[in-house]
Amino acid sequence: MKFRLSRHALEELRRRGIPRDLLEQVLQKPQQVLPERDGKKVYQSRVKFSEGKVFLLRAVVNDEAEPAVVITVYRTSKIEKYWRST
Repeated sequence: MKFRLSRHALEELRRRGIPRDLLEQVLQKPQQVLPERDGKKVYQSRVKFSEGKVFLLRAVVNDEAEPAVVITVYRTSKIEKYWRST
């Protein structure tokens, strides 16, 4: 699937120091895709960042658009809060 990053998502990548290649990995092979409000979805994966700590990298995506639009992206240490057991 092809993705386009919104201006906000690009700003958040820069502001939060998230490497774009990590976001690309999550978008292409997410460990989970969860429904979000208004028909959006959250693509998320547990990712080890350069400092060696594992975070949950989450991208809110409108995949009904063509191409799909990444609305925002962030990392969180609160993996248990967002991770869904299968």
